Amino acid sequence: MKNIQGYPKCLREVLEGQRFSIDYYQREYRWGKKQVRDLLDDLCGKFLDCYDPDSKIEEVRSSYDRYFLGSIIISYHQGKQYIVDGQQRLTTLTLLLIYLMHQLKESGQEISHIRDLISKYIPPKEAFVLDVDEREKCMQALFKDNNIIDISTETESVQNIIFRYQDIVDNFPNEIVNYSADYFAAWLIYNVDLIMIIASSDSDAYTIFETMNDRGLSLTSTDMLKGYLLANITEQESRNTANEIWRERINELRNIGKEEDSDAIKGWLRSQYATTVRERNRDSQDQDFELIASQSHRWVRDNASKLGLSDKNNQSYFNFISSDFKFYTKWYMFLINKAKDFSSDFPNVYYNSQNNFSLQ
Repeated sequence: MKNIQGYPKCLREVLEGQRFSIDYYQREYRWGKKQVRDLLDDLCGKFLDCYDPDSKIEEVRSSYDRYFLGSIIISYHQGKQYIVDGQQRLTTLTLLLIYLMHQLKESGQEISHIRDLISKYIPPKEAFVLDVDEREKCMQALFKDNNIIDISTETESVQNIIFRYQDIVDNFPNEIVNYSADYFAAWLIYNVDLIMIIASSDSDAYTIFETMNDRGLSLTSTDMLKGYLLANITEQESRNTANEIWRERINELRNIGKEEDSDAIKGWLRSQYATTVRERNRDSQDQDFELIASQSHRWVRDNASKLGLSDKNNQSYFNFISSDFKFYTKWYMFLINKAKDFSSDFPNVYYNSQNNFSLQ
């Protein structure tokens, strides 16, 4: 890995004049109501601790306390900037900026300093700083203060964006909206800091991403496995295809149940590749069967050759997703459905499920 470059920047410096795409490492936008409320509580609480109604707005930048909001990882390739890690926060902050823009506009105050951090008009449409095609329709609606759109057929990310924006509307403190929205906006864009980490290559970006997130908290093993596999597909079109296959199937599995994506991958890997299991002794160590359950992404990386994955053959990683992953997860969903409802073709699957026999 080459030298890692980290740059402390306020929110304005991160967003102004920039355009970011969401990299394939990233999961959907999945922040929930709790995460939005926590962020608002932290930001608004810190601001109110400093707010002095007798101060001038020009003094916010120099005399109010700063707030550190963590790091984001950026990778450059094909002439674009990609957010490898940090899109959850940047997406939510963008929604907050949109909300503040409308509040200031409604009270007749200047909004250009906020507007420029959200979007720039490039005829014939707005070019949003967060440049994600599937989100454009809902972002346009929010930007124009008209978030009444049909989201029933939209992706998980788009639905969450609409819901989380409404959470901001519902939970943003009235005491700030009514008396100090302009001060808060200035504090947010000048005094909230992030560390921007620049990766020199996709592989370096993934390594940094894994190191920062592989703690069993912010990302699931499924997310990490996706990042590892896609990072090893160097051809962009194949990578995009594999990403779409993965994304569609994971969404299908999650629609069945909360942990079904993880269970499907564990079932697939265990059934095809696990050759060892922990002995029933006091000091025994976890083996294939247990390691796949607890850290499937690491197990796949450490056993790549066993799975037919080769650094010298990027096509092997594409095939692993487009063929193996697609095939085995399809049959996993088939069995799950047969376990729920009786079928004369597969009665044993149903009866096993009713009697709580797992790992079918």
